[in-house]
Amino acid sequence: MKIAIVKLSALGDIVHAMVVLQFIKKHNPEIIIDWVVDESFNELLELHPEINMVHSISLKKAKKKKSLFSLFKELKKVSQFGQYDVVIDMQGLIKSAVISRLIPSTITLGFDKSSVREGLSSVFYNQTFKYSYDKNVVERNLALIANLLNFTVNEKSIINKELFLHSSERFKFNAISNSIPNIILIAGASYNAKMYSYKKLAEVASTMEANFIIVWGNKMEKLLAGKIKTLCPKVQVMDKLSIDLLVSLISQVDLVIGSDTGPTHIAWALNIPSIALFGPTPAYRNTYITAINKSIESNSKVNPLKINKLDYSINDIHVHEIVSLARDLLKKIK
Repeated sequence: MKIAIVKLSALGDIVHAMVVLQFIKKHNPEIIIDWVVDESFNELLELHPEINMVHSISLKKAKKKKSLFSLFKELKKVSQFGQYDVVIDMQGLIKSAVISRLIPSTITLGFDKSSVREGLSSVFYNQTFKYSYDKNVVERNLALIANLLNFTVNEKSIINKELFLHSSERFKFNAISNSIPNIILIAGASYNAKMYSYKKLAEVASTMEANFIIVWGNKMEKLLAGKIKTLCPKVQVMDKLSIDLLVSLISQVDLVIGSDTGPTHIAWALNIPSIALFGPTPAYRNTYITAINKSIESNSKVNPLKINKLDYSINDIHVHEIVSLARDLLKKIK
C-alpha cells in the first residue's frame, strides 16, 4: 500500500500528526508513506526514516505574491506527485482538502463535515471518518489512521512514542550547562494572545536556579528574547536555529516552558519534560498530558471551533504556579 499524508502546517500541528508514522509501520512495515507539506517545514520531515518522500508546495509564497499563475503552478505540481492507494488529509481545511483531491488516488480520506472546522472540506473526499473536532488532536490523528488500517492504539504506546528517530545525532551547543538544569523558554507563538508575558517569563528565569535558554524564529520573537534578557541578564539568547538544530537542542535540555506552539510540542514529541501554557486555546485538545508533560490553563472558557484571538487570559497564569511545577518536574528527572 502506498499512502500520502497531507499535513501542510504549522510546526506543532505537524508534530502532532507525525505520531501516526510509527504506528503505521508497526502495523505493516511494507506500507510506503509520503508526506505533503508546506516547503517551510520540509526539514522537520525529510530526515525521518519512516517517510519515503516529502512533497513540498509553496501555497504561502503564492498567496504573498497574489498571483493566480503561481497558485495554479503549485496546484498543478500536486497532480504530478504520483499515484497512491490512499491520500489522507490530516489538516481538515479547504486548501488541504483541495490538494488531497488533486493527488491521484483510489481513496481520498478525511474527517467528515461535523468533525472539522471548515466543513466544506469534506466534499472533496470520497471516504470520510467521524471523530469530534473537540477531542484531543493526537487521538484524532491516530483514530483516523487506525480506522483506515484496522488496528488499535493504547495510551501507553502513545506515551512511549518515538517521533524524531534521527535526533540521536546530536549537535553540540555551548549554551548547554553541565552543572545546573537547562531550561528553554519559548516567548513567541503564532499570534499575540497565545504568548505569555515576556516580563513574567523573565520573572520565572530570575526565580529559579537554572540555565535558561531562549530560542526564537522571527524578528518579533527575537525582540521578545532581547527584552527578557534585559530584565534577566543571566538568560542566553540563541542565534536563529534551523528546525533540525532546534530539535537537537530541545533533546538535550531538562525542561521546556512555552505556550501552545511548535517548540513546546516538540519537547512532548521528544519525551522531554515540558510545561505548556494555555489561554485562548484548549489544553485538553492541543496537548497530550503525560507524567512529564504538563499544562497550565487560564480560566477562559474556550470554544475550539471559534478561537478568540483577543483572549489574553494566558497572562493570568501566576509565575509561582509555573515555577512550582517546573521544580516538581526537574525533581522527577534527577
